Amino acid sequence: MKRIFVQTLLTSVLLVFGGTISVYGQYKTILVKAPFPMEPIKEFIFPRNDFSIIAYGAIAGDSVNNTTAIAGAIEACHKAGGGRVIVPAGEWLTGPIHFRSNVNLHLEEGAVLRFTDNVADYLPAVPTSWEGMECYNYSPLLYAYDCENIAITGKGMISPRMDAWKGWFARPKPHLDALKSLYTMASTDVPVEKRQMAVGDNHLRPHLIHLNRCKNVLLDSFKIRESPFWTIHIYMCDGGIVRNLDVSAHGHNNDGIDLEMTRNFLVEHCTFNQGDDAVVIKAGRNHDAWRLNTPAENIVIRHCNILGGHTLLGIGSEISGGIRNVYMHDCSVPRSVHRLFFVKTNHRRGAFVENICMENIQTGKIRRVLEIDTNVLYQWKNLVPTYEEHITRIDGITLKNVVCDEADAIYELKGDIRLPIRNVRIEDVHVGRVKEFFKKVNNVENVTEKNVTVGIE
Repeated sequence: MKRIFVQTLLTSVLLVFGGTISVYGQYKTILVKAPFPMEPIKEFIFPRNDFSIIAYGAIAGDSVNNTTAIAGAIEACHKAGGGRVIVPAGEWLTGPIHFRSNVNLHLEEGAVLRFTDNVADYLPAVPTSWEGMECYNYSPLLYAYDCENIAITGKGMISPRMDAWKGWFARPKPHLDALKSLYTMASTDVPVEKRQMAVGDNHLRPHLIHLNRCKNVLLDSFKIRESPFWTIHIYMCDGGIVRNLDVSAHGHNNDGIDLEMTRNFLVEHCTFNQGDDAVVIKAGRNHDAWRLNTPAENIVIRHCNILGGHTLLGIGSEISGGIRNVYMHDCSVPRSVHRLFFVKTNHRRGAFVENICMENIQTGKIRRVLEIDTNVLYQWKNLVPTYEEHITRIDGITLKNVVCDEADAIYELKGDIRLPIRNVRIEDVHVGRVKEFFKKVNNVENVTEKNVTVGIE
C-alpha cells in the first residue's frame, strides 16, 4: 500500500530502459555516433494517458469529417498534461490536424488517416514556408508550431485524398507569378504576416507533415502513401528521432524528408520511395535565411533503404543559413536514383556547407555517385532577378566505401571560381560500369581520391 501511495504522490510510472530508470514526463537519452560532437538526443516519455478520438465524436468511414473530434481529443490530452491520442483501426476522414505540446498521435495497426482534398478545409492560412521562404499558406495536413514533445507513432497509415492537389502539380503562369511575388517579398524584407499566399490561383500546395519551431520530435513506425508537396518537413526544430517509417509518395516535389534549419536529429531504419529526393538537408533561401540565421547541423541518417527517388542525400539548394555536421551511413539503394550524393547551391545563396560525410552505401544504377553543383537555379533562373550575390563556401565533403553497379559518372565537381570548393575526399568507391566519364573537376582545391575503381575486382 505504501508503494502504491508513493507512486500516486509522484503521479508517474517507472519504466526500465536498458537498465536505466526513466519516468513518464521526463526523457530518455540516445547516444548517436558521428564524426563530429553530437549531443545526446532526448526522447520524451509520454504520460500513460490515452484519449481515443471515438470518445470525442469521431466516426469511421469516408463520409464524416472528423477534424473537430480529433482536435477535441488533442486539446483534452494537452490539458491533461500529455499522453496519446488514439486513432483506432479503421478509416478516418479528416481535415488538418494541429498539434499541442506533449501529445503523441498514435495510429493503431489498421488505422488510416484519410485527409480530405477540399482546399477550403485547409484555411485559415497558417505560418509555414514554401521552398525556403516563410509565408502564410494553406495548413499542412499534420501541423505543429512552437510545440514541445510531440509525436506520431504506431503502425497505421497516413493516406490523403489527392485529386485536388494533383490538379495543382503543374506550374502555370498564375502559380509562377505567385512564386515571383513571394520571392520578391522575401528579398525585400516584407513582414511574414503580410505574405499571404493562400489566395486565388497561387496554388502553393501544403506539406503533408510540417513541424515548425518544435522541440523533441518523434516520428515512429507509421506508413505514408502520397503527399501534396514535401512529405515530411522538419523546420527550425531542435532535437528529434525519425525511425521505422515506410514512406511512398510519387507526386511533384514529393521529397521524403526535408530537415531545414534543424539540429540534433536522428533518422534511422526508414524506407523511402519518392517522386523527388529521398533525404534532404536544407537551410532556407537567401534573405529569409540570413534573417533567421539558423544552420542545419548535427544530423545523422543511418540504416535507411531507398526504393526510388532523385537523390539519396541532397544538400540544398535552399542552403543560406548554412549546413554542417551531417553524417549518412549504412544505407542502400537496391534499384536506382539519379544521384547518390548531391550538394547544390547557386550565387544567390551564400552561407556554407561543411563537414558532410557519406559512407557504407550500396546502390544499383545511378547517374552520378557524387555531384557538387554551384549553379543550380531551376525555374528561378529567369523567373526572378538576383537581388544580392553571395557565394556558398563548401569545405569538407567525404564519400567513403560505396559499391555501385552502374553509373554515368563517378563524380562531377562544379565549383565557383570566386570561391572554389575545398577538401573533397573520395575513398573506396567501386563502380561496376561507367557509361560516360570517370570524373570532371572544375574550381576545386584539394581533391583526395583513393582506391576508386571501375569494373569487377
